[in-house]
Amino acid sequence: MTGKLAQTLQRVGINGFLLGLFAAIGLAAIFPEVGAADSGIPWKPAINLGIAFVFFFYGVKLDPVQLKSGLSNWRLHLLIQLSTFLIFPLVVYLLLQVMPWIDPDFKLGISYLSALPSTVSASVVMVSIAGGNLAGAIFNASISSLLGVVLTPAWMGFLDGGVAGEIDFWSTLGELTMKVILPVTLGVLAHGILFPKLRTILPKLKYVDQTVIMMIVFTSFAESFSQRIFSAYQGSTLLSVSATMLGIFVLIWLVLELISRFLGFSLQDRITTLFCGSKKSLVHGVVIGKVIFPDAAVLGLVLLPVMLYHIQQLILGSIIAGYFGRKNPR
Repeated sequence: MTGKLAQTLQRVGINGFLLGLFAAIGLAAIFPEVGAADSGIPWKPAINLGIAFVFFFYGVKLDPVQLKSGLSNWRLHLLIQLSTFLIFPLVVYLLLQVMPWIDPDFKLGISYLSALPSTVSASVVMVSIAGGNLAGAIFNASISSLLGVVLTPAWMGFLDGGVAGEIDFWSTLGELTMKVILPVTLGVLAHGILFPKLRTILPKLKYVDQTVIMMIVFTSFAESFSQRIFSAYQGSTLLSVSATMLGIFVLIWLVLELISRFLGFSLQDRITTLFCGSKKSLVHGVVIGKVIFPDAAVLGLVLLPVMLYHIQQLILGSIIAGYFGRKNPR
């Protein structure tokens, strides 16, 4: 019975990592003093080291030959990247101008969500289940992650509207270069040497990734709770943010479906566009957010819409991927 329940939850995107995120937020609410900046625990150096570790091994897993060979389907790649870094941010920017029910304090997080790169593993897995262009998904998910390091802070310099103070793009890019771009580059350079030796254990490193993310979530929300950031908001406010995330997901999905049909994409390429173009990466959201929003209390507020969208994209994406998989037998 327990095994069947676990399989059902896994099928709709409710996995151990997602439950761990909920647990991290719960622990932050109960023990905010443990994760707060003045706790005396060296959270910051541990997290910075963890971020470098995560992205170094992400680079090790990237195959330069496969990335180069994936350039041929340029129309698919161009639409997905434009969706991630242009269509999505512009749609959200316009929506925020006409959505008075959204508390202004959450608009920064929604804007930040729109500027994030696509997910890697979730996009690839769902495209595979749905019977889409798997090679195109792998290529675009990888490229999106790399582009996001530069484009996400650049967009936020335009989108934040001064809500969290002026974002220093060059300072942010410099810090991200040291924490993300440099480790990824070193990992790619070491691919030929390390990947054959570590091929069997690389999948298990996802638990290190997840631990680092949960540490960042725990400390960010602990700081928010210690400063009583969330006490000013009613449950209805959080529900409206959640409903807005759902509406954004559906709207982006419809926009991409119309564009990909207009361009005459095959079903496989349409599937890849829909899943890769509508997804946003919680991992990159947490890591890049740690640099862009150094105030942990602000980061906790910013991450709330990102986490709500993440949960919904996993659940809805899994359901839709299953539907396509049944309609598109391979």
